[in-house]
Amino acid sequence: MDLQKQLAKVGYVTSDDLAMAVHLALSLGRPLLLEGAAGVGKTEIALALAAVRDTQLIRLQCYEGLDAAQAIYEWNYQRQLLTIRAAAEAGETGKAVEDRIFSEDFLLQRPLLKAIRQDQPPVLLIDEIDRADEEFEAYLLEILSDFQITIPELGTLTAVSRPIVVLTSNGTRDLSDALRRRCLYAHVAYPDRETELAILKTRCPEIEVRLARQIIGFVQSLRQEDLEKNPGVAEMLDFAAALMGLGIADLSHDPIVLQATLATLLKTESDRYNITPEIAQRLAGKAA
Repeated sequence: MDLQKQLAKVGYVTSDDLAMAVHLALSLGRPLLLEGAAGVGKTEIALALAAVRDTQLIRLQCYEGLDAAQAIYEWNYQRQLLTIRAAAEAGETGKAVEDRIFSEDFLLQRPLLKAIRQDQPPVLLIDEIDRADEEFEAYLLEILSDFQITIPELGTLTAVSRPIVVLTSNGTRDLSDALRRRCLYAHVAYPDRETELAILKTRCPEIEVRLARQIIGFVQSLRQEDLEKNPGVAEMLDFAAALMGLGIADLSHDPIVLQATLATLLKTESDRYNITPEIAQRLAGKAA
């Protein structure tokens, strides 16, 4: 598939199923909802698509309490006040002033409005939508269905160009049926051994094959342990970079260094405590 090859050229190795979901979303002009655990590479797809299309990436990071003013638009109140004062000093009042201060010139574009006002279709990444409140999803429906935004003072602003929309969710809460219906859907899992090995070779082409296979075997075995936070693909790449930077050619040769480099993979005190040097050596031996 051409898209799969194009993504690989910019460093994103993807499975056939996920590549097909992305292809369909692009072909049908529909938003793509990607769901899966943190660290599996959902956000990276948007970055890779922007690189493939040579276009701007506009990112909306969602969080609890996110509202329309932060995500869509707000008026530049300070500039409006200055304009009103200047108009009053010039003896100008009334509807002409009102029309001027509620024009697009006084509008601060936030990510969603900015995305539909671009001449060239950007990639709009709505990251971790499950962290936003349910009420915020209602704001998204008009955008995801019609690619337009209604501003009471201005009316409806339609998309200059239709953005490529990627939503990600870590599954921390259920998303509404209305939102899901507007999107194509793909579940993104941790890559299998061969796919993750291909990712490592793509990102670190100078790595020795033996060490690369050990790293992937070690990280995939580590994910089978009882961890609070499983290491994702980015952590695996940090682990590889740390080992290469330290000149390590074999995971089983230096237990002390191996244990130290687990700082790249384990991100909670509990996980660092539970993965003892003995366990790390067992996993390294299994991967060797």
